[in-house]
Amino acid sequence: MENKKVLLGMSGGVDSSVSALLLKEQGYEVIGTTLELFAGSSCCNINTYIDAKNVCNSIGIPHFTYDYKDEFKKHVIDDFIDCYKNCRTPNPCIECNKYMKFGFMYEKAKELGCNYLATGHYAKKEYSEKYKRWVLKKSNAGKKDQSYVLWNIPKDLIEHVLFPLADFKNKEEIREIARKNNLKVANKPDSEDICFVPDGNYKKFLENNSDIKPKPGNIVSTKGEILGKHNGLYNYTIGQRKGLGISYKVPLYVVGFNKEKNEVIVGEENEIYSKEMLVNNINLLLIDEIKGKMQVLVKTRYSAKEDKATIEMVGDDLIKVCFEKPTARVTPGQSAVFYIDDIVLGGGKIISAK
Repeated sequence: MENKKVLLGMSGGVDSSVSALLLKEQGYEVIGTTLELFAGSSCCNINTYIDAKNVCNSIGIPHFTYDYKDEFKKHVIDDFIDCYKNCRTPNPCIECNKYMKFGFMYEKAKELGCNYLATGHYAKKEYSEKYKRWVLKKSNAGKKDQSYVLWNIPKDLIEHVLFPLADFKNKEEIREIARKNNLKVANKPDSEDICFVPDGNYKKFLENNSDIKPKPGNIVSTKGEILGKHNGLYNYTIGQRKGLGISYKVPLYVVGFNKEKNEVIVGEENEIYSKEMLVNNINLLLIDEIKGKMQVLVKTRYSAKEDKATIEMVGDDLIKVCFEKPTARVTPGQSAVFYIDDIVLGGGKIISAK
């Protein structure tokens, strides 16, 4: 008999709550869990625990909390800080997925005798006869699809992951199920900010939780002309236009940094486009290795559209990506995720672009 025991990560929001309901209706033995990750976080505060616990009680499944604050600091917050120290723009949700949800939480699932791990992500998994393996795919949710933030999970785990929301097209469908089943979180607002920076002020977070402090320097053009002053490199990201505090004959954008000289480099709009980039920290989900050149679709940030590109390995852990057309705002620290049609091939971290 199939082991249908599943550990479901619950944030106290409507997505994970409806996921619990759907899994139970599908005959799974569901255990809800909420991870304690950061005091004051938008996804693991006391209200989160209460909401998740109440939902589990209302549908008749157990709920447990586990303390992973030390692990979260080591793998997510420290990486977040290190990125800004080195003029990179991080995506902490991807690190959280890799280490917390699909790392430590999966280990907890196995401890509890579960065959599956489930989350409320808008993503899909299925068995591919063509590739003879379980694959990670885009969901039916269009712009809300979250396959981009899942490229870094272990490929062997895909078989054991359940995404109950894979076939839903929008959030209102989820909320309607919650209303019909009298779940009190039906109208609970989505959390849009970084969970450990609930007020959205990541600059203040960095200054209060690291040795990153305001450090005045010059804003310079790509030709070396001093155009203004800044108060710390961590206040800027590639492609940024607003908040530069300088006037010029044409709009200017952040195109790079000189960490040694403590300079923010700005250029005109045509200078924010890149023809190629280098990517490391590679994780392949669809295939075991890249041989020669491959034609793919690549996404360089969560909200970006996919671009056609050619990829090839140029080192043991290094992929060169050549875009079919120049692509704007390619940002070191962000993830590059590769797709074959709607299947996630894999991904990596952007280290440079030109």
